[in-house]
Amino acid sequence: MTTETQGTTIDPAEVARFEKIARTWWDAKGPMKTLHKFNPVRLAYIRDQVADHWNRNTRDGNTLAGLSLVDVGCGGGLLCEPLARLGATVTGIDPAPTNVEVAKLHAAESGVPVTYRQATIEQLVAEGQSFDIVLAMEVVEHVADVDAFVRACTAAVKPGGLLFMATLNRTMKAFALAIVGAEYILGWLPKGTHQWDKFVTPKELSDAIARRGLEVFDEKGVVYNPLSDKWSISRDRDVNYMVVAK
Repeated sequence: MTTETQGTTIDPAEVARFEKIARTWWDAKGPMKTLHKFNPVRLAYIRDQVADHWNRNTRDGNTLAGLSLVDVGCGGGLLCEPLARLGATVTGIDPAPTNVEVAKLHAAESGVPVTYRQATIEQLVAEGQSFDIVLAMEVVEHVADVDAFVRACTAAVKPGGLLFMATLNRTMKAFALAIVGAEYILGWLPKGTHQWDKFVTPKELSDAIARRGLEVFDEKGVVYNPLSDKWSISRDRDVNYMVVAK
């Protein structure tokens, strides 16, 4: 059964949780510090997959020129701004009003052209909007109904476009590292950020995407190396992973 709020798959408790820390999005040493370290890996993955798909040059600094992109659950705009700098026409949407406020303010101060809206992907689909690139990065594990959310995201992809999703695998390893370790022992994330039963396996996510007519053609894990204090792409999808579909 689909749990909906005003016709969407958003979870009000999740929105409220992120509202509390919304003004810390751009503090690289604050509650979002792990995401700041994680961000370069996500950006490189998106850029490289887009370059391969549309036969673009990754070195000219304008890889996404002429492409429309929506970042679903954009938070404070950590992905939106660098992707706009790569040439994309970027729309960032988030159901949390303070997230949108912070994102708008930072983009204005940085001089980066990004359109931000307090909205859901279901709203944009209902308006008839579609995009060359749809991102739902670290969002799937926070929605009320995964299948309904995936349906809305896939509906927003233009023919020939790409869908990127990143989330957490529902494994005991993910429970140990992403919840017990990251939230309660190391304090990388605020306690309660994640709920293990809302994690999604790669097969579940790929199947949900396939039911909507898109094909997942690449899956990558993302792992943390404590010695180098860096995140990197890996074959290990036991905890964090990303997929791209066409």
